[in-house]
Amino acid sequence: MAEQHSSKRIMWATIGVAAVLIAIIYPLTVKNPGSAADASKGNDEADVRIQPVARFELAKAAPVASGPKDAATIYNSVCGACHNSGAAGAPKIDDKGAWAPRVATGKEALYKSALGGKNAMPPKGGAADLSDDEIKATVDYILGKVK
Repeated sequence: MAEQHSSKRIMWATIGVAAVLIAIIYPLTVKNPGSAADASKGNDEADVRIQPVARFELAKAAPVASGPKDAATIYNSVCGACHNSGAAGAPKIDDKGAWAPRVATGKEALYKSALGGKNAMPPKGGAADLSDDEIKATVDYILGKVK
């Protein structure tokens, strides 16, 4: 009989420990209506917390002031990059000897080279947005410097 009392005691002790554990663990696992896991409020808060640090957007550049550009400005911003330093075999602006054979071909040949490109020089010196008249005016500007 003593054995029956001891096994009953073990059974009740086990049930008591299980009830205490359930009483402690259950409140920790149940969602509270005011918790961050609440669907109506928690998603907004989570979206705010996980926002990127920066954003990148592509947008069209503002239009540049329209109207013709003067030849000196075009030379300094486009042509001078190569013709001031002699890069890619371009004749330097101050080397009259290098320009002499080119000047001898005439303005029309120089216009054609500037508009269509020659050797390493791309058409219009790489500034496709320039008009033919602007390129011709710039060629005239360069000829004024090399003669």
